Amino acid sequence: MFIRGNLTLFTDQDPEVAFPSQDVVWDRFEQAFRAVWGLVTYAPVFRDYYYQGLTQFYTDNVMYLELRALLPEVYELDGSTHDRAWTLKTYQDITTQFVSKHPDFFGARIIITNQRRANRSAIAEAVEEAMKLKKDFPDFLAGFDLVGREDRGKPLWYFRDALSLPAEKGVTLPYFFHAGETDLEGTEVDQNLLDALLLNTSRIGHGFALVRHPVAKYLSRKKGVAVEVCPISNQVLKLVKDLRNHPAAALMLENHPVVISSDDPAMFGASGLSYDFYEAFVGFGGITSHIGSLKQLAINSIRYSSLPPQQQKEALVLWQKRWNMFVTESEFLKTN
Repeated sequence: MFIRGNLTLFTDQDPEVAFPSQDVVWDRFEQAFRAVWGLVTYAPVFRDYYYQGLTQFYTDNVMYLELRALLPEVYELDGSTHDRAWTLKTYQDITTQFVSKHPDFFGARIIITNQRRANRSAIAEAVEEAMKLKKDFPDFLAGFDLVGREDRGKPLWYFRDALSLPAEKGVTLPYFFHAGETDLEGTEVDQNLLDALLLNTSRIGHGFALVRHPVAKYLSRKKGVAVEVCPISNQVLKLVKDLRNHPAAALMLENHPVVISSDDPAMFGASGLSYDFYEAFVGFGGITSHIGSLKQLAINSIRYSSLPPQQQKEALVLWQKRWNMFVTESEFLKTN
């Protein structure tokens, strides 16, 4: 229990007492990441850790995964370290190995990330490296994002010169920006949603504040930019207490593009994606939710993925077979 308590947000206390504010829970959240960092960046553990992660998602009936990753320097016991290209290649090799053993798993792609608390020069270097990696791994590297607590980090506009480098150099580097993961209004980071769209983000991570920005909401819907909603994360990190009050409920009613994501399931005691799908199903849709709601959310995961159109079609064919099997074999559906 002691080890688990230091590597996750689990607590024996009432969570409302243990984590009375966003500052407290975010500090604990980041401490847990620091605690686990040295364990999972040891090369043999790193490989097993990722393979086990794929296994858990596959067991949870996830057939395709887009993973945000910091691409750490992975170390060996002799003190040597591997660079980020090695780390990305290892992700690719293990994904290929996993697919070969599980042919009904469609695969995975990586969105490489950097911390939004970094300075301009560090992000410029990260974007330059991401452009090179995109060239070297065109079918496996999905794009780039900035992560970390938005309310304490720098706004996207602060990094505008670095984030404009791909367009200036004529290089395609898709963005998948975290934006609007805040319940504050009128701050610099509250403008991240508009800036993410101006920088042509492919999706919006969290987008909790989107309903407060009519222009951003209109633009994201018009451009087909989906919001990645992470119900458990938003609840645990104290953006919303009762999921019936989550802004995503209104977005879904308006038929705004929405996909359900699990953020950091291991930190929250969840597994794969089903926990978040369940909370979205009962929390956002209420008593009007039905099997069609789940079907649409699942289809959205493919439709708004980074896969090129032909691969999306192939993934949808594979998914449809799995869906038909689910509907046919579901004991709940047989009795309702």
